[in-house]
Amino acid sequence: MATPGPRPPAARAVTSASRGFDMKNPSLVVTADGHIKLQDAPVHEPGPDEVLLHVRATGVCGSDIHFWHHGRIGDITVDGDCILGHEAAAVVLEVGSAVTRVKRGDRVAIEPGVSCGRCFLCIGGRYNLCQHVAFSGVYPHHGTMQRYKTHPASHVHRLPDSIGFTAAALLEPLSVALHALRTSPVTLGSPVAVFGAGPIGLLAMAAARASGAHPIVITDVDPARLAFAREFEPACRTYLVHEDHEPAESGCKIRALFVGGWDAAAGGGTGEQKTETKQRETNEGDEDTHAAAAAEYDMPQLVLECTGVESSIATAAYTVRRGGCINVVGVSPRITIDKVPFMHLSLAEVKLLFINRYHDTWPAAVRAVEGGLIDQARLESLVTHRFALDDAVAAMKLVGGGRHQETPAGGGKARAVVKVQIVDGAANA
Repeated sequence: MATPGPRPPAARAVTSASRGFDMKNPSLVVTADGHIKLQDAPVHEPGPDEVLLHVRATGVCGSDIHFWHHGRIGDITVDGDCILGHEAAAVVLEVGSAVTRVKRGDRVAIEPGVSCGRCFLCIGGRYNLCQHVAFSGVYPHHGTMQRYKTHPASHVHRLPDSIGFTAAALLEPLSVALHALRTSPVTLGSPVAVFGAGPIGLLAMAAARASGAHPIVITDVDPARLAFAREFEPACRTYLVHEDHEPAESGCKIRALFVGGWDAAAGGGTGEQKTETKQRETNEGDEDTHAAAAAEYDMPQLVLECTGVESSIATAAYTVRRGGCINVVGVSPRITIDKVPFMHLSLAEVKLLFINRYHDTWPAAVRAVEGGLIDQARLESLVTHRFALDDAVAAMKLVGGGRHQETPAGGGKARAVVKVQIVDGAANA
């Protein structure tokens, strides 16, 4: 990730009296010593090129939890109080004197990373790699878990009437998936594996499917998330990862799901029994060199690794087809990752790629949802829990507690915890 930009200049706060209405601004703050708290933040007047926004929906991201629990993601550290949040949609309340691209009342999705616009990376269009990017929710740049926020007008994207705030706030994680697929594109009928059935993994699967990938195998350590993945994309095949298995063993079993015409929708389950059957069939055929080569041809050309976990990256190395590609989409609080099978990757000429966020993805994401390439109802189904802004601490605790499912207070069937959004006002008004 790029290092955070310089501390932003102090903005002029405004009062309720100057606005003529209540300007209380509850915000979710993470501290340098690893605490979160809800406190009132000042409301700033937009500069000439800025807009003042009423944030209507913000998703809780794994990076928010990393900053809370670990105080860092790689070299990016929390060195003071910072309002979290970067997956957001809002309404424009006021525009600066030089703003022409949006107007008061417009519904917008927020692109959270604002680059310098002057370095060779920005000039070349790869502004996500700018070393001076000001990214919402990354210290010292306050994020979107607040009611009112100023933001450059160049980095808000007007929404069509058909896209509500719930879906609009999901355009940020969808942008991660779109950037991953642009970096490692797939063609019609390409086999793909997705590691991690969290929101990013599910959206990566959806983007790969929309791009023509088949079959797609998605993995996770949690059965509830895999069950949700099968509802989210019935055509996918799922594999439950056993954390006590070595990466080579897991990779071998995942590979078995790509052999033959396995019908996930008809069979249900997590693929364990089918994996064992297919593995026996594969092992019995290993003596036939031509059969083994054919099996290798059917292996995933691309693995989208969406966890950032060391063992998962190693498993991807043993899963991908020889000459294929691993794209590490997930992030880690750790600075270094060890135990990646270097020579296995080298001898198989596997490309190991990484991405950092995204660039120029919001227009494409809006078109993909508006045009039905990414089904909006399915997209919105990712949001399994909503919390009012005043309950933002509870939202963070639900996600940060490590629980992948929640049993309702009154009993009943446990619900998977996939994406949690913090909302202020009607979610889809």
